[in-house]
Amino acid sequence: MSDTILGRKLGMTQVWSEDDRLIPVTVIEAGPCVVTQIKTEQNEGYEAIQIGYQMTKASRLNKPLLGHLEKSGVGPRKYLREIRVDSTNGYELGQEITVEVFAEAKKVHVTGVSKGKGYAGVMKRHNFRGGPGYHGSHFHRAPGSIGQASSPSRVFKGVRLPGHMGNDKVTVKNLEVIRVIADQNLLIVKGAVPGGKNALVSVRIAR
Repeated sequence: MSDTILGRKLGMTQVWSEDDRLIPVTVIEAGPCVVTQIKTEQNEGYEAIQIGYQMTKASRLNKPLLGHLEKSGVGPRKYLREIRVDSTNGYELGQEITVEVFAEAKKVHVTGVSKGKGYAGVMKRHNFRGGPGYHGSHFHRAPGSIGQASSPSRVFKGVRLPGHMGNDKVTVKNLEVIRVIADQNLLIVKGAVPGGKNALVSVRIAR
């Protein structure tokens, strides 16, 4: 069975552990997902499955995508993701993948898109210390010198500068699985995961 599932972040809360400690957790609605395509070594040159998550209106999809989903016998899905697998044996089109695959998992990796913060300076974006804050100083929150001498007379790639902060693909690894509530499709993990409420996340079992 696939070790990856799509879901959405419902938000954060806290639960009590067995040894009476308060644990901050994130609640993820994980699945159910359906298999929408099976790729094999003979046809595509590698083994993979494509899974679909969250029903949507047919009018929101274009005709090629609707035709692709009709072949697998599932309704229109909002999100599609391809997952590499060792073997596609045992997978069928329309097969449902639920949160129960995480019942025995101890830790998971969660991938999502972080919250966008807009344009940010170097102190917020890169944790620069900044200059003196007292009166008379003309250097408070600026990045400082970024250039070289007349040779090479250019700014090197990778210099940390102000710019768009957040809205990046982020993976948080080895989050402990606190609880799996199969009848509600809920996965509860320790700590925070990328994105805001209702953000799409991908969860896979840590090997």
